[in-house]
Amino acid sequence: MKASAQQAAAPVTDGTVFYPDDFELKNNADEIRIDSNFAAQSFWKEARIRFCRKKSAVFGLAMVLLITLLAIFGPGMNSYTYSGQDLSRKNFAPRVPVLEDIGILDGGENISTTTGSKKLNYYQLKKLDNVYYWFGSDTFGRDIWTRTWSGAQVSLIIAVAAALIDMVIGMSYGLISGYFGGRVDSAMQRFLEVANGIPRLVIVTLLLLVLSPGMLTIIFALMLTEWIGMSRIARAEMLKLKEQEFVLASRTLGAGSFFIIFREVLPNIIGPVITQVMFSIPTAIFTEAFLSFVGLGIPVPQCSLGSLISEGFNSFTTHPYQIVPPIVVMALLMLSFNLVADGLREALDPKLKEM
Repeated sequence: MKASAQQAAAPVTDGTVFYPDDFELKNNADEIRIDSNFAAQSFWKEARIRFCRKKSAVFGLAMVLLITLLAIFGPGMNSYTYSGQDLSRKNFAPRVPVLEDIGILDGGENISTTTGSKKLNYYQLKKLDNVYYWFGSDTFGRDIWTRTWSGAQVSLIIAVAAALIDMVIGMSYGLISGYFGGRVDSAMQRFLEVANGIPRLVIVTLLLLVLSPGMLTIIFALMLTEWIGMSRIARAEMLKLKEQEFVLASRTLGAGSFFIIFREVLPNIIGPVITQVMFSIPTAIFTEAFLSFVGLGIPVPQCSLGSLISEGFNSFTTHPYQIVPPIVVMALLMLSFNLVADGLREALDPKLKEM
């Protein structure tokens, strides 16, 4: 408006005169706002928004939280223990209080005999009207519900602990190798190639044969073999970032090498690191389950998902319900962690923002 007033005081060169009422303030503040898709916001807030938009990732996160809660509170939801045996109640089919009224999970089981198949209900035969095994009982009369969630708890602890330890080792190894470069990088990469050339299952199996089987032994075995992938990702990110301006500025100001590695570069690669950790958890779960399945994992009477699958496999032809719960839980865990990892990869990678 000031400009129009000044122009009204004197005509322009072509003789045109402007007056204050010739102009009107448009007042278009709402129209010139920045698009909400590109509004100024923190990196983590934007990543959270992109993650929540991916339905499969949200579903995976919900399943991980649900299974984790059941692994924590599931064993205490009834009066049974994971190691308590009652041979008089062995091989009981699943029975759930409400569902049995509509003919589902009522404790009945089809048994194959030489003359055909017949349906048996041990609860009725032994007159145990107030006894319920939600997932059934195994060949030693142990509650499969309690053992399944106790096994899930052990498998989750092993997988998460091994993944976090591998993250620290692999991330540090890769960052140091990529930052110093030259002979240091060459020597460290040759060692990594040798370590990667040895089959991981061979290392884990030999280690478990030397040490006593247990949770700490499995974590230690996974720690020795699962850090290689993380180190490669960390090294690649370091090679990409170490010549950036902010690194050169820190070096010019006198920052030390390890300060630059862990205080300047590490926060900028936290996205790929978190994604790799989430992808490594299902691998650790499967490795632990395999070791327990072949008898090199958790010793009895403790249980994990792998040992439960191994026990259920022995009676699969006669009582197939015993192997179903641990298989379903392990499959859902691995699928859910992969879905979460895929969602995090897209949410934390700026290059995939518009894909």
